[in-house]
Order: sequence, then C-alpha cells, then structure tokens
Amino acid sequence: MGRLLDNARLSAAIAAARSAQIASRRLKRGGGSTVPGVVARRIDPGVLAKLSRRLPLGSAAITGTNGKTTTTRMVSKILQTAGIRAVNNSTGANLITGVTAALISDSTISGTLASQIGLFEVDEASVPKVAEEAELKILAVLNLFRDQLDRYGELAYTGKVIASAFGDLPQDGSVVLNADDPLVASLGRSAISPVYYGVDEPALDTGRLQHVADSKDCPVCGTALVYETVYMGHVGVYDCTNCDFGRPDLDYRASRVRFDGARGTDFHLDTPHGSLEIRIKLPGLYNVYNALAAATVASEAGVGLEEISRGLREFGGAFGRVERVEAGDREAFLLLIKNPVGFNEILRTFVTGADAKHVLIAINDNHADGRDVSWLWDVDFEMLAEARSEGITNGMRPFTVSGIRAGDMAVRLKYADLPVGDVIPDRKEAIQAALEATPPGETLYVLPTYTAMLEIRKTLSELGYTHPFWEDR
Repeated sequence: MGRLLDNARLSAAIAAARSAQIASRRLKRGGGSTVPGVVARRIDPGVLAKLSRRLPLGSAAITGTNGKTTTTRMVSKILQTAGIRAVNNSTGANLITGVTAALISDSTISGTLASQIGLFEVDEASVPKVAEEAELKILAVLNLFRDQLDRYGELAYTGKVIASAFGDLPQDGSVVLNADDPLVASLGRSAISPVYYGVDEPALDTGRLQHVADSKDCPVCGTALVYETVYMGHVGVYDCTNCDFGRPDLDYRASRVRFDGARGTDFHLDTPHGSLEIRIKLPGLYNVYNALAAATVASEAGVGLEEISRGLREFGGAFGRVERVEAGDREAFLLLIKNPVGFNEILRTFVTGADAKHVLIAINDNHADGRDVSWLWDVDFEMLAEARSEGITNGMRPFTVSGIRAGDMAVRLKYADLPVGDVIPDRKEAIQAALEATPPGETLYVLPTYTAMLEIRKTLSELGYTHPFWEDR
C-alpha cells in the first residue's frame, strides 16, 4: 500500500509540473524550465531522488563559475554522437528546481524515463543538495572565479561547499577537476580518486597575473604561488615553495593549441585511453578548457575517443554564450559576460580584433546577474584603449550601451578613454537600434549579462531571427 501511495504521489507531482510548464509558456512567463520543478517538489519532495535512480547510467553534474552551460551541452552532443540518450537542463536552469524539471520533462506520468543518463549543469551553491538527491556518478568542477559576491561570498567558502558533496558520490565515482585552477585543484584533497585535466601550452603564457586574479595564494598554506605559466586570471601552471601543494599531474591534457580566428580552434588531446587531434568550432582559450572538460567527463562516462572527437567537432555553441544569429542581412554575435575574468577573455578574443567594429554592451543587475556591478571596474577595458591607440581596432564605432545599469557601464568606458555612443537602457530598443546602425553584411557584437541576454534573445526570436531559448536545436 505504501508503495502504491508513493507512486501515486510521484504521478501527481509530474502531472502538476507538466501543467505548470504549459501555463508558463502560454502566458509567456518563460520556457517553463524552473516552475515545474518548484511545483513538483511541493507535491512530492522526493521526486528528484525517485526519478534519478531510474536512470540506467546514473547522472553527471558540471559546476563552476564560467562555462557550465557550454560544457554541459558539449557533453550532451558527445553522448548523442555515441548513441547515448541524456536528459539535461539545457536551458541553464541550474538550481535543484531546474534539475528536477529536466527529469520531469523526460518522464512519463508514471515516472518512466526516456533517457539513459542524467547530465546537469549545477549552480555552485546547489551542488550539495543535487548530489544528495540525484545519485551522481561524475561531478566536474570547471573553475572558481570571483562572481556575484552578494550571492556566493568568498571563493574559499564556495570551494568548501562544493567539496562537501564529494562524499555523496559512490566509491567508483569520478570527481573531475581543473588542475590549472589552484583552488579547484586543491579540492582534490577531499576526493577519493580525483581526475585532473589541464592545458599544456607555454606559448599561451600571458607573462603576468592580472590584477583580477583571485587565487594567487596557496589554498593550503597561504603562501604566494609561483607561476611558471599564466593562461587567464589565476589559471595556469603554478607551485607553492612553502608546502607540497602544486599543480597536479594531468590525466587529460590539451596541447598544441592553434587558434583559427572566430572560426574555431584545434588542439591535441591526451587521455589515459589514447591521443588524437580535436577541432572545435568555437574560438578562444576558455572554449579549449570547456572542450577539454567535456572530453574528460565523457571519457569518464565510458565514451570512446572517436565519439568524443566527432561530438566536439559537430558542436555549434550554446545559446547566448557564443552564438551567431543571422539578423536579415546582418549578424548578431552574442557573447555572454558575467565576471571580470570572463569579460577580459571576451575582450581579448573578440573585441581587440579589427573585425569587432560594432559593439553593444548590456548590463543588468537582476538577481541572476548579481546585484553588485562594481566588478565592471576590474575589467581591463584599458586593453581596448591601447589597441585603438595602436591602430589595431581601426574603424571601431562608439559603443552602444544598454541594460538596467547602462549608466554605470557608460561611466566605466569613459574612464577607460573609450568612446560611448547611444545609451539605451531598454534592451529591446537597444538591440533594434544597434542592428540598424550596423551596415549590411557586417556583425554586431553583443556582450550582455545573463538576464539581458535572455531579453535580447527574446527580441531576436520575436523578430524571427532565432528560436526561443528553451527549444534546443
């Protein structure tokens, strides 16, 4: 009798969640990627645990400050290539309610799942709760950068929160860690058998730690780390001269990295199971890290190297992160920004080049963006001023600025001695005006925070240029 009541409660939760999703989309309140999880958990608090245990191959979770959505979608593409059906929260709803909603969308009313494996991006603060309920077999930590201090607090605390979940993984589970991030690498001391990945490309050394580097000191003894190579922020090859902490040996390695402009990147991948050349359609070193993490997770899940290579080669990008949208006879290139290190890499990879003549920056301070926008003053906009003075960005037009905090962004650009054009707080009006000001055949580079990106994508969708974000294509 108890089991029958339990199953009835599960079915009721799934049915109510489905109704909530339909209502959310019909009322144009969003894609229904979170509300169904909220509704279902109120009816049956055990819904996530019950459904996740019905996945034959268990679940994998990916967390960290930057790259969660892109990496998760890369893994999803690899699994698809390998013929493994995965359920994932592909819209980026990465709290426990979003993970729950994703499983519900994959199940029948009775709770039978269509997929073999769960694949979830998870907000850093939500990792312990998701690990407790979802029976994870793989947990990957990409990086930890200073991001939304009003929500997360200091990085060391965030690291401890994530590490507290390691004990919920099975004895044969995999904790996948970025060895090039000192704080992330140090979490391996709390894992039974950590798996490390990293980049081995001395030619990409920036020569110095940026002032926005967060984890410059040894996470074990507090001594300043000595860096042999700096890739971005505090990510690189490092060692502590005071204790036994240093960059761990790599299980998965990317080397011989070759950038092909905005068209993509090539690198050599070494794994415990062999080596091969990898091609991705995405530019930038940060996407090499995303691809390397995705390859590591997929390999730990049992996928072969050929399927990993093909999946990464066929992956086209995640919505709003590095997404090209054909807008009539122009193009909008969406590049999500959220913290100083990520913003700096976007500027270095795209905006300092001669092609980025038309730029729209949209800054919101909603809860999902982080209320504190003081991080804008840590972004190295001065590198653009230097590029302009050297003639590298010849032809760049004044920046169009939008968002709730458009004024703050305009002031920051002024202090960097960069030209500010139209300041249009309304995101819909701003994207339309910026596209109209972009000559036919050219590209508008759009750099938005998270909620501004959703608003801009919604406008592009309403204009018929792209699909709604919840429609994974």
